[in-house]
Amino acid sequence: MTLSIDNSVMDRFGKLLRCTWSWYSGRFHKVIRGQDLLGIVLTINHIALPLHLVFCPKQGRYNTNKADLLIFMLSRLKAVFASEGIDLTTLPLTMDSWFVSQPLRERLHRLGFTKIIIAGKSNYTFTIAGTKQDASQWKKELVLHDATWGVDVSSCRVQAHSPTFGAITRFFFQKSTTRSYYLMNFSQVSMRGAEIWHIWKQHHVIECFWKILKSIFHIRSMQLQGDGLYTALLIKVLAYVLAIRVQAHRTFSKLTITQIMRNLSRDHDLKTLLTEHFHLPFLTT
Repeated sequence: MTLSIDNSVMDRFGKLLRCTWSWYSGRFHKVIRGQDLLGIVLTINHIALPLHLVFCPKQGRYNTNKADLLIFMLSRLKAVFASEGIDLTTLPLTMDSWFVSQPLRERLHRLGFTKIIIAGKSNYTFTIAGTKQDASQWKKELVLHDATWGVDVSSCRVQAHSPTFGAITRFFFQKSTTRSYYLMNFSQVSMRGAEIWHIWKQHHVIECFWKILKSIFHIRSMQLQGDGLYTALLIKVLAYVLAIRVQAHRTFSKLTITQIMRNLSRDHDLKTLLTEHFHLPFLTT
């Protein structure tokens, strides 16, 4: 179980839509308008359960510090889970390289999170065995060992020193046949390479979650104004959770969510489905 944190950008063209901002897009090579959705997702056995989603500015004059927003979101979740007797801080956090900063690391530690794995940036400089150079150069020089027990990719765990973060563990791995990446262990405890890898291994689930919301549940098409934007988002998330619940039934267990939605729209009536599989008639009223 992990808490995966990531944001997803959607280009939107409506001028009256809420939570739209302008920024320079590297994909389109020009300034565009859109929405940026920051999310915290609980991943269990490669299943994503959304816990907190908030629209936030990507850039512009109303720029919101995403680190502050993230701490606010985690604080609220921590309090809600604590009211049910669950300590959320025992779960490890995974984040992409956007969140790499020493102040955020310290704030997460003060909040109680002890296991934090973050993707590293290629332009960060650190020292290994007395040699100082940036991460892009280390990626070329470090020898990655073949897949070993607990790690199913070629990898290398090294101790390094950073001017910003001090002594820190870095985990280099080969994601494909041509590209290498590295992770930074921001945890308060030392971790083996296998532990770091298994925590990070589920981070791609949040990327799949964004793709499902966009391609299947069409969050790009939400056009409600004001608070209606979050109402529309809630409907999409509930539809996603219902699809996961349906997937847990034997009839649909071997189908992807895409196949399930196509199957339901073609061969089933929603009212019949809910009554047959959930035995809760009030859901259809």
